[in-house]
Amino acid sequence: MKNLVSVVCLLGAMAINLTGCATPRDEGEVVTLRVMSYNIRHGEGMDGRVDLERIAEVIRSSGADIVALQEVDRGVERTDGRDLTAELAVLTGMHGVFSNNFDFEGGEYGNAVLTRFPVANSTNRHYEMIREGEQRGLLQVRLQVGTRELLLWNTHLDYRPDDVERWSSVGEILEELARSKELPVVLCGDLNDVPESRTLTRLKDRFMDAWESAGTGESRTHSSTIPSKRIDYILIRRGSGIRVLKAWTIDSRASDHRPVVADLEWR
Repeated sequence: MKNLVSVVCLLGAMAINLTGCATPRDEGEVVTLRVMSYNIRHGEGMDGRVDLERIAEVIRSSGADIVALQEVDRGVERTDGRDLTAELAVLTGMHGVFSNNFDFEGGEYGNAVLTRFPVANSTNRHYEMIREGEQRGLLQVRLQVGTRELLLWNTHLDYRPDDVERWSSVGEILEELARSKELPVVLCGDLNDVPESRTLTRLKDRFMDAWESAGTGESRTHSSTIPSKRIDYILIRRGSGIRVLKAWTIDSRASDHRPVVADLEWR
């Protein structure tokens, strides 16, 4: 019976729901997803050590199905030329997608997504730069969740005190949202702004904040030793048929950010 259940779980599009299948796939059923947003600071923990196994353990122990990662290196000198996305994909047993936002120390630096679901395609939009600084981008990954399609978007917005760049980037996010028609969109990332900011207020006109819907415990995500503010988010497009069951942060010193996690129910 155990083998039969495993086979049925792998046949995602079949309208069979046996005990042991974590995620129902039939269009008429409820799909539950666990999503994480995690700024990993190129794997460097609060002790100054780069330790990807430590990052991977945080991800594995969370049980997340989809993970949006920010501050990811590929071929960069400071992390010995390693491909962090590829390594984390192996360590977690997930598919990995990397997007380069700018060249850095002989390699590439950007955002990434890890997922248990098949990746249909992915694109990366570089935001217009209003002034000199770090190139930022919006990684857009189309996932095949059984017979359904889900858009997982991952971004890391400008950090400077004034919000000129963030405001401009949010405008581009909303442009992409208009192009996505009615597909469900989950937007994750380090948005470098607090919930009451005009940046988040503008986004929350079109997106639901997972934490505000069902957050429990410590909400602040930066820094991980003594969290001072909430700047990491999981946002769900309003009207997507997705509701938040629970949201929480994980107390970890593996990065200077705490990951935020949300359980989503998709009808």
